[in-house]
Amino acid sequence: MIAVTSGSAMAESGPIAGNPLIEIIAGAFVFGRDDGPDNERPRRVLEGSAFGINRTEITNVQYRRFVHGTGHRTAFYANHPMLGLDDRPVVGVSWGDADAFCRYHGLDLPSEQQYERAARGTDGGAFPWGAAPPDTTRANFGADACCSGDVSDGYFMTAPADSFANGASREGVLNLVGNVWEWTRDVYAPYEGGLGAKSDRRYRVLRGGSWNSDPAHLTTTYRLAYDPEFRFSANGGFRCIRFAPP
Repeated sequence: MIAVTSGSAMAESGPIAGNPLIEIIAGAFVFGRDDGPDNERPRRVLEGSAFGINRTEITNVQYRRFVHGTGHRTAFYANHPMLGLDDRPVVGVSWGDADAFCRYHGLDLPSEQQYERAARGTDGGAFPWGAAPPDTTRANFGADACCSGDVSDGYFMTAPADSFANGASREGVLNLVGNVWEWTRDVYAPYEGGLGAKSDRRYRVLRGGSWNSDPAHLTTTYRLAYDPEFRFSANGGFRCIRFAPP
């Protein structure tokens, strides 16, 4: 089923009930930046293929259906009184858990390039909504001093995955910054031509910041190298993508 979203993009209902895939069209887009941390450099323009990306982060209820259908282990915070609520993004999942969920549905985790294209649009915005800094109407994030949550945006921890419509990307994808960090499928390494520290290829990359991130971590380009086996993070989740047919 195909439908028009509130933004300009098209949405396919996709294999995950209640979480449609938003179309991201092929074409040139800005990746990386030259005015931030070394591991975000260099800025360049790339050609991207079309793909679809979940409108929201994967929720607890969506992950629970996967667990019931496969016997996969539950999320670490599945029974938490706040983090485990049905409409909140699932947290307490390793990279392997997230990868297994996406593959079960015939999908993949996004690459860093796909995440940035979805989050930044084609012109390399610092935030999904444009150039204005984050505020409590656009994203769920933490105190100015890392790393603790606050309630100024209405939520001490995670917010419902379909919250903060004012912070949607141009295509209508929600919470690409804030709420929870999102696993990508990429192994952490410096960009080609970049100045970042060398990688031993043990880590995967999380993107987007979370409910307890300070504003410095809440950009579309910030890269967090993370142990893929760790599943005890209360602020790490994911969403999936589908490659468009040729």
